[in-house]
Amino acid sequence: MFRDFWNTLYIGAGGMLGTILRFWISGVVAQAFGERFPTGTLVINVTGSFIIGVFATLTGPEGRMMVKPLGRQFFMIGICGGYTTFSSFSLQTLNLAREGQWGYALLNVGLSLLLCLGGVWLGFLAGETLNRV
Repeated sequence: MFRDFWNTLYIGAGGMLGTILRFWISGVVAQAFGERFPTGTLVINVTGSFIIGVFATLTGPEGRMMVKPLGRQFFMIGICGGYTTFSSFSLQTLNLAREGQWGYALLNVGLSLLLCLGGVWLGFLAGETLNRV
């Protein structure tokens, strides 16, 4: 029972780290590109998709890195879960639609879907390549 408690705190600490990274990076992106379009959220979701793709491939059953299940949970559920922002994406898209900015809302949905799937695919390919090195 105590082990589950400490494991939960460990994964939660990963979530805290991911959340801090998300806050910092999305702020930097918003300053650079403005806030009219949710570029910061898009960047976070694409990079998070890429990173989880690489990590999952490198640490999977055929990967070259041996990471214990708790370490994988810390990184993939904790850090990546705290870092990526699907709920923020959903709210921002809804707000764009409610403000009548349907073009931006549809652009956000389309770019997020294509770029995040592309990110996780490229991450998978990068992980496979690193596994062969």
